[in-house]
Amino acid sequence: MRDFNNNKNFSRVTEIIDSLTINPSHDAVAVLEEIGTNSPIDEVRELTSKALVKRNEHDSLSVVISNRGKGINDMSTFVAMSTINELLSLENKEEAMKVLENTISNECFEDEVKENARSVKALMALS
Repeated sequence: MRDFNNNKNFSRVTEIIDSLTINPSHDAVAVLEEIGTNSPIDEVRELTSKALVKRNEHDSLSVVISNRGKGINDMSTFVAMSTINELLSLENKEEAMKVLENTISNECFEDEVKENARSVKALMALS
């Protein structure tokens, strides 16, 4: 993991991600997915995943729930657990539960992605 937290650029990246989080445009989700969730830096992927969950919209939640290697399926346990914790902290879990259910029941998703979605759905049902 890089020492990104001591870098002045981290503040800029955080500001950009925060701006995209509140931007109502669907293009903001696309930018977060394209650049943030594909970053080689764990901290950037973590901030991006949290931002996508905070938007609490079908498209943004699909990125962090249904995509291999992103959000709850990230290879970094730090990023995956951070995303799961953000999902668990949602006040309104309705859309997230729909995306989880769709991921579990859709045959086009890999078994690992479906299993992660099943586990997160169980945790959300208990929270």
